[in-house]
Amino acid sequence: MKILAIDDQQLILLSVEKKLTELGFDIRIADNGTKGIALYDKFQPDLVIVDINMPGMSGLEVVKYIRLEKTQDTPVLVLSGNTNEHVIVDGFDLGINDYMKKPVGLNEMVARIDRILGVCSLPSPEYVSPANQMLQKYCVGIVIPCYNEEERLSSVEFQKFATENLGYHLCFVNDGSTDNTLEVLEKLRKGNEDTISIYNCEHNGGKAEAVRQGVLHLSKDPQFNYLGYLDADLSTDFRDFDELVQTLENSDFKIVSGSRISRMGANITKESARKIISKTINLIIQKILGMPFKDTQCGAKIMKSDMVSPIFEKKFLTRWLFDVEIFMRMKKFYGKDQAKDLICEQPLKRWIHADGSKLSMKDSIKIIGQLGQIAFHYKSA
Repeated sequence: MKILAIDDQQLILLSVEKKLTELGFDIRIADNGTKGIALYDKFQPDLVIVDINMPGMSGLEVVKYIRLEKTQDTPVLVLSGNTNEHVIVDGFDLGINDYMKKPVGLNEMVARIDRILGVCSLPSPEYVSPANQMLQKYCVGIVIPCYNEEERLSSVEFQKFATENLGYHLCFVNDGSTDNTLEVLEKLRKGNEDTISIYNCEHNGGKAEAVRQGVLHLSKDPQFNYLGYLDADLSTDFRDFDELVQTLENSDFKIVSGSRISRMGANITKESARKIISKTINLIIQKILGMPFKDTQCGAKIMKSDMVSPIFEKKFLTRWLFDVEIFMRMKKFYGKDQAKDLICEQPLKRWIHADGSKLSMKDSIKIIGQLGQIAFHYKSA
């Protein structure tokens, strides 16, 4: 049987295509409504799967074309993150057969296709996706800076996350590593080319530049609603990062930043000496920012894609303190009062200090001088 899938988010579209192809369907895909209706006329599918919120021609306009212009009764399954009741009712008034709200499991999608077409498309157990393999509501690009990380990269964890969370893309930035990090990344990516990419920097530029280059690289792809970054040692748990994304989805914040605040019910561990220095540095940072952030330096942040230009267009002053500069740039762009309303600091449930940190105690002392440099630069800019 023939299925046409139309969605402007490539990560979602490719996941649907792969799954349905494995199940024996003849499938065609289109990344916008105009291409979709052209394929509809040529391909004459037995089922159309369509997203609602697409630039240009929306999913409902595609449905109107099928039902009103072509007067066809081809089954239509809407697969969308749009939860507006009026939109859903409009869809059914136009004659859609089913409406699935993202996030949704691949297995549920297949079950609904089976019901609509009256077929059983799960011929053998090997094609049954893990129960938690989900098509996400939004597409998220995560930059993971790597410098000499061959011993600490948890390939299994990264691959598992990319496989289960369809809508996330992991971009590893190799920051001029002198060990076998690049080879480890290439092995990690094998078999996950749609959801994992590598951006290779020939020379080491520091974490700030690695993150900046990775974000600028991902921002060229319009499918990403949100962009963020995460440390390669996974000191921040993927579950916590996903919760940062959920907060961003359900709010008017522009940035959601993880915070390693020790409290009851949270597993936050740091070296004792490092903890004392961190507190001292955080007090200085709060003074410079004029905003009450508890932990600017946590390596887990997510932001809306329109923040790329004001934050990442210009190089950062320092190799490590770019997190502070992000907030300084937000403050300069929006003004202090509005910036405070647009940034959310969300406590993490889990954060574990990983052995082999690139930041030494000597570096921590240098940070105080660099903070003075940042304060002077952004005050005079």
